[in-house]
Amino acid sequence: MAQQAQVTSVEAIESFRASLIVYLSKARPTLEEVSSEVLHTRLWLQEDQRLFWENEVRVRSRKLERAKAELFGARLSQLQEVSAAQQMAVHRAQHAVRDAEAKLALLKKWDRELENRTEPLLKQVDLLHGFLTSDMARAVAYLAQAVKSLDAYAGVAPGAFPAEAGDPGAAKGDPS
Repeated sequence: MAQQAQVTSVEAIESFRASLIVYLSKARPTLEEVSSEVLHTRLWLQEDQRLFWENEVRVRSRKLERAKAELFGARLSQLQEVSAAQQMAVHRAQHAVRDAEAKLALLKKWDRELENRTEPLLKQVDLLHGFLTSDMARAVAYLAQAVKSLDAYAGVAPGAFPAEAGDPGAAKGDPS
């Protein structure tokens, strides 16, 4: 005689399934948000900040050229003496251009670093997202089916199984 399975808590499986669904409903959007933030940061570096600092280099270079032109004009002119203010303006403009160029170079370095550091991690996030989306969705469906099967099994009364073909006593109603 086959032994009967000891199903004690189908509710525990159903509770686990419900908790898994809640976890998945929170984990997937979180992973999507992480990917979105990395992409947003990358675009900010590559587009917004790069355009800003490239423009700053151009603007500051123009100011430097104007300051140099004024200083050169003052040196050529016999009428006007080279003033310390004009020399200071050239030095300030040179410093501003160097500063903008340094920030642009630093920005390009950060862009490369961000790419190098986030790409392997984003691949892992994508793998995890795929796992949660496909494999865990199948696991939820499997648990639902397991709960149905166990409920159906638990609802069957002992001895209500059909007679086996090889058991002549079962066909006659013999309980032995």
